[in-house]
Amino acid sequence: MEKNGSGMIAGDLLPPIPAKRYFTIGEVGDLCDVKPHVLRYWEQEFNQLKPQKRRGNRRYYQHHEVVLIRRIRELLYEEGFTISGARIRLEEQGGGATVDASDAGSIRADLLAVLHILSS
Repeated sequence: MEKNGSGMIAGDLLPPIPAKRYFTIGEVGDLCDVKPHVLRYWEQEFNQLKPQKRRGNRRYYQHHEVVLIRRIRELLYEEGFTISGARIRLEEQGGGATVDASDAGSIRADLLAVLHILSS
């Protein structure tokens, strides 16, 4: 099989996203198989992608942004969309990776129920 620029074999699944609150640009690059300069470019092209910036303008991405980046990558690299086409598709899908507060509460309750079942 052929390896891509980051050393992953083309067609392999991306690694699971760890349960962390924030990810650096390097971590996101590894999780999404995208180089940091591409991530910085995508920030300019996709208004849904807004990582927090802290000391020294360092970027910190949240879990939902990592999921969004994976969706952008899928649209561009696997489905063959252009940047503008991917932007339109994400807008049609309502941002792709957003979860509103009521859904988040429901998801949390479901996860707590599963945790209770597993711990008993």
